[in-house]
Amino acid sequence: MKNTITIFKKQIKDTLRNKTVLIQFLMFPVMTLIMNNTVKIPDMPENFFVNLFAAMYIGMAPLTSIAAVISEEKEKNTLRVLIMSNVRPCEYLLGIGSYVWLACMTGSLVICISGHYDRKTGLLFMGIMAVGILISLLIGAVIGIGSRTQMMATSITVPVMMIFSFLPMLSLFNGTVAKIARFVYSEQISRMLGSIDSLEFTAERAGIIGVNICIAVLAFMAAFRKCNLA
Repeated sequence: MKNTITIFKKQIKDTLRNKTVLIQFLMFPVMTLIMNNTVKIPDMPENFFVNLFAAMYIGMAPLTSIAAVISEEKEKNTLRVLIMSNVRPCEYLLGIGSYVWLACMTGSLVICISGHYDRKTGLLFMGIMAVGILISLLIGAVIGIGSRTQMMATSITVPVMMIFSFLPMLSLFNGTVAKIARFVYSEQISRMLGSIDSLEFTAERAGIIGVNICIAVLAFMAAFRKCNLA
């Protein structure tokens, strides 16, 4: 736990110096505040921008951030030095993962506040976001662990991130895309947020999210072993 907390604190300092990672945590919360309070269109659904940007935030911020952090430290041999200093890989990944998760949850709180939800709905909103962020973290960690350099991680992250973050938006305008996107966790998160006032957690929805979590966990475990971090 001591090593994990040390990694956590180290990452806070690194993020303040790394504007590329920092902007990932800030961009969508700030955009949500601006768009939700300034853009008023007739017949626009309530909290349209809150739901839209929340789903995009889940598919982009945690995935790109953790992939960039892990791949950068692998490229600069920082990770090797940490492991040689008796920091176990699981402690390192827990420290990095918990930091990115909490940073993204802080951004999610800003998005939630901009939606002016009551306490019960707000807690439900944050719970949904927490699950989505966790899945994206695992996917991003897979990319970061499997990439030799930060440039390689970025080249893989960008198309993956675009799929998960933009599918919910595209499904709003295209029925065919919606039929395909319903099997992706970010689309299910978007649908739950869109109907949060009368949310029904069906067996199908639970099954789809459960399968997405299982796939992400299995991919993470495979990448962890393949790169000799186990």
